Amino acid sequence: MGSLDEELARELEQREAAGLLRKLTPAGAPGRIDFVSNDYLGLARHTRVIEAGRAALAEHGAGARAARLLAGGSPLHERVEAAVAAWLGGEAALFFPSGYQANLGLVPALVGRGDALFSDRANHASLIDAARLSRARVFVHEHLDLSELERQLALARGARRRLVVSEGVFSMDGDAAPLAALDELCARHDAWLVVDEAHALGLLGREGAGACAALGAPLTRLAARVVTGGKALGVAGAFVVGSRVLISQLVNHARAFVYSTAPAPAVAGALLAAVELCRGMEAERAHTLALARELARALGLAPPAAAIVPFPVGQPARALELATRLAQRGFDVGAVRPPTVPADGARLRLVCHAPNRASEVDELARALTAARVPELAGGKERSGRPASAERPGQALFVVGTDTGIGKTVVSALLLRAARRLGAAAYWKPVQTGTESDKDSVRALAEAAPHECLPEAWHFPLPASPHEAAAEAGQAIEVRRIEEGLRGLLRTLRGTRLVVELAGGLLVPYRSEPELVTQADWLARARAPLVLVARSGLGTLNHTLLTLEALRARHLEPRALFLVGPIHASNRATLAARGGVARVFELPPLEPLTAEALDGWLEKNELGDPWTTP
Repeated sequence: MGSLDEELARELEQREAAGLLRKLTPAGAPGRIDFVSNDYLGLARHTRVIEAGRAALAEHGAGARAARLLAGGSPLHERVEAAVAAWLGGEAALFFPSGYQANLGLVPALVGRGDALFSDRANHASLIDAARLSRARVFVHEHLDLSELERQLALARGARRRLVVSEGVFSMDGDAAPLAALDELCARHDAWLVVDEAHALGLLGREGAGACAALGAPLTRLAARVVTGGKALGVAGAFVVGSRVLISQLVNHARAFVYSTAPAPAVAGALLAAVELCRGMEAERAHTLALARELARALGLAPPAAAIVPFPVGQPARALELATRLAQRGFDVGAVRPPTVPADGARLRLVCHAPNRASEVDELARALTAARVPELAGGKERSGRPASAERPGQALFVVGTDTGIGKTVVSALLLRAARRLGAAAYWKPVQTGTESDKDSVRALAEAAPHECLPEAWHFPLPASPHEAAAEAGQAIEVRRIEEGLRGLLRTLRGTRLVVELAGGLLVPYRSEPELVTQADWLARARAPLVLVARSGLGTLNHTLLTLEALRARHLEPRALFLVGPIHASNRATLAARGGVARVFELPPLEPLTAEALDGWLEKNELGDPWTTP
C-alpha cells in the first residue's frame, strides 16, 4: 500500500494528462494588460480606497480580533453595512468575510429539512455548496430553463418553504438571469428569490446598484441579495442585503457569520470609500460595458450582460494553449476548464475593465482571430450544432420503470404514429435474450425491413445488459452506442427515430471500471423521451422513483404510458403527483395488431412528441 502522497500524486498526474491541473500563478504579471480580474472599475488601486484602508488600519488595528458576536470588528463594520443597505435600497445588510461565506451563511439559514431549493445549473460553486449544506431538497434546472424550473416548483408544492437561488449575472457565461420572470414564478408558486449580484454590482442599475436595481421596478418575492466587495468595489468581503428581520435571522443562524472572525477593519474602511466612489462612476460603468459589447461583436459572440465575455473553446488543452499564446502577446486572460464549466465547455473568460482602452480590446480581438480558432469557423453555430438548414433525424427514447412492462408495444405504437408524420424508424441499441424486440416491433407495426434497424449489441442471455455482455465474454462500449445514435441521426434526415432501452432506467450497461447506466447515456444524449410503466400494483413507487432519477439528470418525460388493465386510482395519483403533462393509458388490446394500435391512436391525441414537449 502506497503513501497518501503517492495516491494524491497519481490523481494530480491524471488531472494534468487531461489538461485540468491548476497551478497558482503570480497575480497581475508586469506589462500584461488585464483581461482576467474582476476589478471592473479599477478601484483596487484607487488612491482614496487605499488611503481609507490605511486610516482604518492605523485607528483600529490590523485585525478584527474576534467574531462580531464576541465584540469583534469595529464601528466601521456597522457604517459600511448601513452604506451598502442605503445604496441598494434594503432595510439592512450584514458584512461577511467573503462572498462564498455569505452564501454558505444565508442559504442554510433560510431553508432546511422539509424545504425545497431550486438552483440554476450554472450557479456559482458557493450557491451549489450552500444548497447541499442546507439539507433542503435540491432541484437543479438547466441554465435559464424557466419551463423546467416551473415544473420543479409545481412538484415541490408540499414543501414548507421554497427558495429559488440565482446569480444576477452569471460568472462564467456572462449572461443575465431573467429576474422579472423568476419573480413572477416565485409569486405564482409561493417561493422566495435570492440573487447573487457579485458580477452585476457596480456595473448595472442606477448608481451601479446591480441587476435587481436595473429592472426599474421592485421584485415582490426578493428575499435577499448577496453583493461582494472584492469585484467592482476592488476590496474584499461581501454583504447580504434584505429586511431587518432577515438580518436578525442571519445573526442567529448563519454559521458562516456566527463562527467566523470578522473582516479586518481596514477592509471595512476601504469598502466605505469604494462604495461612495462606485455610486458616482457612471462614465466608467458605461465605458466598461461598451468595451465588453465591442469585444463580443468583434469575436462574433452574443452581447454580454455586463463585463464578462466567454469565448468558447471546448477542449481544456486548447484553452490553456490559447491563454499562453495571448500571454506571450501581452494579455492576461483566464482559461476556464472543468469542473468549473461543463465537460465540453472549456473557454477563455475575457473580462473588460474601466482602465482598458478601446485599442487594447481591438488588439485582443485581432490576436484571437489570428490564432485561427476552429470554433469560429467551420459552419457551426455557437452551440456546436450544424448550421445546415436540413433537419437531421430526431430521436425519441422509450424508457421503462422495469422490464416486461410493455415498452416494446409502446415502441410499436410510437413507430406507427411516426409513420403518419413522415419517415420513421425503430432502434434498440442493446438486446438481451434469444428473442428480438426488433422483430416484434416490425411485425406489430407492419414496418418495412429498413425501418427496424439492427442492434449495436445482441447477447443471448436474458439478463441485464452488463451481465449478458459478461456472459458472452464482451463489454458494452457506451461510446459505440453514442456514436451509433449520432450516425443514425446524421444519415436518417427528416426521420423520427424510436429508441427503445433495455429493462428499467438504471439498468447498467457496464459495471467496470465504473458503473455506467442507461440513465447516464440519456443524460448525455439529451433527446426527448417517454416513460412506460405498468398500470397496476407497485407502479406508484417505481414510477415516482424513476421520475426522480430522470429529473435529477434534467430529463423530463414528454408523456407517461400506463400499460395494462385500467387502474383509475393509480392514474389519478400519477397525474397529480408525477408532474408529467400527458398521461396515457394503454389497456390490453385483443387482438394485439397494427389495426388495434391504429384504433388507440384514433382515440388518443398523441401529437408529435419528437418535436413538441
